[in-house]
Amino acid sequence: MASIVDTTFQEQVQEHLYGEATQNEDFRVLNESDTFAIFDSYGHINTNRPDIQGIYYAGTRYISRMITSIDQQAFVKLSSSIREKNDLLVVDLTNPTLENGNFIQGTVHVKRSVFVRNGACFSKFIFYNFGQENVTFKFDFKLEADFRDIFELRGMNRKRRGVVHDAENINNRLHLKYTGLDDVIRSTIVESLPAPDEINVDGIMHHIALDAGDTRQITINIHFTDNIGEASFSAYEEALSLMERDLQKESNLFAGVYTSNEQFTHWLNRSKTDLISLLAYTEHGIYPYAGVPWYNTAFGRDGIITAYETLWIAPEIAKNTLLFLSATQARTTDPARDAEPGKIFHEIRTGEMANMGEIPFDKYYGTIDATPLYLFLAGAYYERTGDRELCGAIWENIELALEWIPKYGDLDGDGFLEYKHKAENGLTNQGWKDSFDSISYESGELANEPIALVEVQAYVYGAYCKIARIARDFNKVDLAEELDQRALELKTKFNASFWDDELKCYVIALDAEKKPCRVVSSNAGHCLMTGIVPEKYKRPLISTLMNDAMFNGWGIRTLSSEAKRYNPMSYHNGSVWPHDVALIMDGMANCGHKEEALKLLGGLFDASMFIDLQRMPELFCGFPKRKGEGPTNYPVACSPQAWSVGAVFLMLKACLQIEIDAIKRTIKFHQTILPEYLQFVQLKNLCTPDGNVDLTITRYEQDIGVNVINKPINWSVIVEK
Repeated sequence: MASIVDTTFQEQVQEHLYGEATQNEDFRVLNESDTFAIFDSYGHINTNRPDIQGIYYAGTRYISRMITSIDQQAFVKLSSSIREKNDLLVVDLTNPTLENGNFIQGTVHVKRSVFVRNGACFSKFIFYNFGQENVTFKFDFKLEADFRDIFELRGMNRKRRGVVHDAENINNRLHLKYTGLDDVIRSTIVESLPAPDEINVDGIMHHIALDAGDTRQITINIHFTDNIGEASFSAYEEALSLMERDLQKESNLFAGVYTSNEQFTHWLNRSKTDLISLLAYTEHGIYPYAGVPWYNTAFGRDGIITAYETLWIAPEIAKNTLLFLSATQARTTDPARDAEPGKIFHEIRTGEMANMGEIPFDKYYGTIDATPLYLFLAGAYYERTGDRELCGAIWENIELALEWIPKYGDLDGDGFLEYKHKAENGLTNQGWKDSFDSISYESGELANEPIALVEVQAYVYGAYCKIARIARDFNKVDLAEELDQRALELKTKFNASFWDDELKCYVIALDAEKKPCRVVSSNAGHCLMTGIVPEKYKRPLISTLMNDAMFNGWGIRTLSSEAKRYNPMSYHNGSVWPHDVALIMDGMANCGHKEEALKLLGGLFDASMFIDLQRMPELFCGFPKRKGEGPTNYPVACSPQAWSVGAVFLMLKACLQIEIDAIKRTIKFHQTILPEYLQFVQLKNLCTPDGNVDLTITRYEQDIGVNVINKPINWSVIVEK
């Protein structure tokens, strides 16, 4: 997922960001909806060197520096961690030996707790005097706000900016303000309880006196506002209570999953809490934002794939995703946004640069695959839930998306979807590998557009098949038959045009002249999950994907190591993306290739053990697996990232081969497999329209058993050996 910028800017961004790694072991990330923060391990934001640290709201950095000190000296850090629920950063600090001889190091303990919520950052400091003498000191809380747009931090130079105003003390609150070129006044407002002894242009200060054994508490709440609405202020404890309530509500969206392997269960739980932190509340329901820091906003493709990965255990996410996508579906033709009627958006941005058109769009539709994936998700959701009401409510949107495919997506009428960007600064490549250099010929030369991507044709095929089922159930027989015919014709033509006998793989794309781009890539693996691959090609395709040039021990590379453009440190030309691996594994397992599927799960599970917090990042480098070492970080990968943390759920589903069909009221296990490190998997509160299901899947030496603990009386659990 690249930003919406032209080729030159994409290159500039990549060069700029390589010097500013976000996967830094010293960083602590908190996020909630439109607000996220990147601290160092002290809970500070220190931008003396250029980097991405800061507190962000709605695409703007509202805090660019935040430092605490005791008598103008740095605290000594004892420990720093983010709570398991991913909601609170807790830092233990103590004083250094102070030059004034007042007391020695380790006399005062400071417990610092920080969280972000709904356009605000809340901090609590509790000071404990463990010394035998009374102590006095000054506690300084310094901060700055540069109000820079996140695209500035990604490397885009601006010819001019708005006005940063002088700091003001208004009613014992420190106000930092910026008037943007878009005439929006953005404010950072600092409130301390109790009130500080001093308020200065660069922060606040408390004089603290502690008797031996005494404690004192200070809360500092920072609210971020613009002139669109009135500021709303909450106290620390109130905001924390509301956040914990919301977290529990969001946690209840998921079925409980427990396994015999503590580390695997931790991976599941970490992924769940990370995904919850990315769920944003919108007027159309919750929507999974793509990732922190670069993509903390709504992306069409990312939201759809995340919803698909979690559909079996959290269908409410898919429901809300479909509602959001339907509400934002393009209704008019707008070349400046790459929009056409029926098309699903690529990216929605807020912030000054989006408002001013300095980055291409506040709402951009330059994606070739989001529209068929929207249809694919709608069909999968209907099978999982039998939700006729939802599908009826968005049926007009489904029809518009179906109409978009041949009318606008097929540029030359050959039956394939192609893309050619229309927006002046829009994306050159518009599949999931949307960096400017991701689609090339065997020679390494970049492909000429319009380009027909291999996986996109598979998505269209899957969309036709799934929507045909809804159409039949809605008594739209003619449409169902038409979609069946479209699918059959596409499958035949696709396999004749994209399969390459010499490569034993589908080519990555066809160019403007229908010349095949004879490159082995992970894109081809996505075809396995939709049914477009005939039986005769499944084994050779999977063998190609699992050879040493593609499978590096951790996962499947985006590009074969034998390709001209292979670079294991690149964004899309040789790296490993967890969501990519999960989609491929899902297809492999569905095709009956269980051994290869388990190998992919094992690779990513092993990788998670080396990764901080077991938080699966957006991607990592494609170097071969080395004994005793973890995967090599990609320096600016988003973490957390929605479709990456969602990958483990789809991979577990692929192992279980669980099919939940609300229309037939069945839960089917088709030749379930479990790896050796999973003795059992327990599912609790797996929702159906008629009630919850609890069951346990157990691996025996020669068999798999399913024990049904609870289910609706009118549902059947079927185990196919």
